[in-house]
Amino acid sequence: MDRRSKWIATACILALAGAAFSMFRFFGEDHAVSEETFFYDLSDKSLFAAKRDEIPPILGTDHITEDAVRAVVISTNGHPKDKSSWKIAYLEMYSPELKSQMLKARTGGGSPSMGRGAAQEHRFVKRPEDKEWSSMMSAEGQHIVSDWAVPGPDGLSPVVCSP
Repeated sequence: MDRRSKWIATACILALAGAAFSMFRFFGEDHAVSEETFFYDLSDKSLFAAKRDEIPPILGTDHITEDAVRAVVISTNGHPKDKSSWKIAYLEMYSPELKSQMLKARTGGGSPSMGRGAAQEHRFVKRPEDKEWSSMMSAEGQHIVSDWAVPGPDGLSPVVCSP
């Protein structure tokens, strides 16, 4: 083996070792999908964790009123374990019609009779400080679900957090 071939082989080995190390670090971290997600109690104005498959609105922290909606929580600095960086990007709830159909489909094993396009019209979003809910399919709804995903002044992109 000539000198050039040895350098190429060494470079390939180092590249493979670097790739293996990167994969080890990635898979060594906790990247599992959480069985829970965040909900926000509208009357209590508090975050809590509940099962991911709950259909909002659900019972809030008082366990009496269905006034808790799904909350998309982000880390503004890109580090979801840093709870001081958490912020609610937006809240989401379903219309009574969509929720009813989803519950029936869940117990019956089928799909909601409402089509996907119509179902999107029955999903509503807002920021915590907004007074009004917007359909997910409206221009305002699309803006709400996407405007948080831009890098901050430090150049870091926010990431979605799990409980």
